Amino acid sequence: MTRSRSHLFEPFDRAGISRRQLLQALAVAAIASPAASLAQEPGANRAPRDTTPLVPPFESTGWKTVWLDHLSYRCVDYRKAAAFYATLMGWKVRSDDGKEAMLDIGENSGGILIRGGLSAPPPAAITDAGLGVSRPPVQAVFDGFAWGIEPWDTDKVKAELEKRGLKPRPDMVGENFKSWHVTDPDGWDLQISNQTKESRD
Repeated sequence: MTRSRSHLFEPFDRAGISRRQLLQALAVAAIASPAASLAQEPGANRAPRDTTPLVPPFESTGWKTVWLDHLSYRCVDYRKAAAFYATLMGWKVRSDDGKEAMLDIGENSGGILIRGGLSAPPPAAITDAGLGVSRPPVQAVFDGFAWGIEPWDTDKVKAELEKRGLKPRPDMVGENFKSWHVTDPDGWDLQISNQTKESRD
């Protein structure tokens, strides 16, 4: 025998729950269920991350990087580049010795050393078939960066670099700026210094 829809609500009617309240509760449950299942399984549809540790090339130094001291930027016309960035970005020229300029980027950043002396290569023969134009020659490159670390002891930092098969080259300016240059596995110039945000000025 087929029961009427009213019979379906009889248990709830006896419990004192109106049909409207029941339907509202079921609607809320239907909406909440998918959200709850997603909350319980964050990133369920994402590919698992590879958390395998990198293979260290040598023993860890234990140093802490505390400051990006400066980037090294080499170009054909350093004064033109320095004037462009100082005017556009508000970078402050700290020094200019006729061959290179050091600019402070901001209060919470280090600086950028803009150097001249880059010879522009001849225009590339390769053309972009889609645009029908040749690629412009390279006029500037980033060729190094300097990081400030802690703790700093000039002689101990040198010894730790040599211990790891690196060949540190000194770059000291006055009594306050101490640093060593090394070359990374790709030939990039890495400068490690004693500079911090507090000591920059």
